Amino acid sequence: MNRFFALIFLLVVPALSVQAQVVAPYAIDIPKWFTDTFLDFREDVRDAAKENRRLLIYFGQDGCPYCTELMQTSFTQPRIVEKTRKNFTAIALNVWGDREVTWVDGKTEREKDFAKRMKVQFTPTILLLDEKGAIAARLNGYYPPHRMEAALDFAAGHLEKKQVFADYMRTSVKEAASETLHDEPFFIKPPFALARKPGGKPLAVIFETKFCSGCDEMHREAFRRPEVAKQLASHDVARFALGDRTALVRPDGRKTTADAWARDLKIAYTPSIVFFGTDGREAFRVESYVRPFHLAASFEYVASGAYRSEPSLQRFIQARAEQMRERGQPVDLWK
Repeated sequence: MNRFFALIFLLVVPALSVQAQVVAPYAIDIPKWFTDTFLDFREDVRDAAKENRRLLIYFGQDGCPYCTELMQTSFTQPRIVEKTRKNFTAIALNVWGDREVTWVDGKTEREKDFAKRMKVQFTPTILLLDEKGAIAARLNGYYPPHRMEAALDFAAGHLEKKQVFADYMRTSVKEAASETLHDEPFFIKPPFALARKPGGKPLAVIFETKFCSGCDEMHREAFRRPEVAKQLASHDVARFALGDRTALVRPDGRKTTADAWARDLKIAYTPSIVFFGTDGREAFRVESYVRPFHLAASFEYVASGAYRSEPSLQRFIQARAEQMRERGQPVDLWK
């Protein structure tokens, strides 16, 4: 929305809240308490700071089931809504949008180019900025309500000055889930020599914790799906618990422990899956709760080598879904 039409809107429709999100190119409506601005984040950061708030930037897209879950589940819970409205100015962006965005560095570009520059791979992605426009916390993908609330508490409490976000999320989020880690027959057994060799398989490294309901569901449901099992076979798969001091050799050949490696990788969510190509370099990662369709797509994205030529997982998924439809296969992004 350009400045002229924004002003006309405010003059002609005074009954509507100035805070309403009037540009909502999404399948699910953005909450009315989101703020509509000129998308100059230098100004937005300053304006939020004047009100003792921080900036929350949401990246979404039309037809995204995880965005739907965020809006219909997390952003309908009174505690989360209250904390967000009190502590943040929330702004929505479309990862495929064409509105002009000016980032805190002064660069102006379209929403979709900005999303690409910020390396948004999953929707929703949320950036929580401090009073100077630095990223205090980043949420890559859908965070269930209890994790979403914890992330809001971290940024609202300015805890990034005292603690690493990944460490906070490991110690502050409690879940009613399994007290034991699940094992799988396809997990690599020790010793963990994970160095990659030419002609070998890519590597998927899964980080989990006890009392992790997302981990429980991944083992209970996703790993049992034939389409996921097929993609798992294309990778070597290793699993480590956060805090595990097991010795290992990283894909690049360096020796370390699982705990130190997780810290180097800044793992902030479980389950997280970090993919490495046959060259030993990180290719891609999943840092959020994903349903089986997206889990299978993520494995295929790396195994096929598509990540080398297509930097956007979203485009890869769109093409994959279209190919499935053309073959007469059902496509359900949530099941």
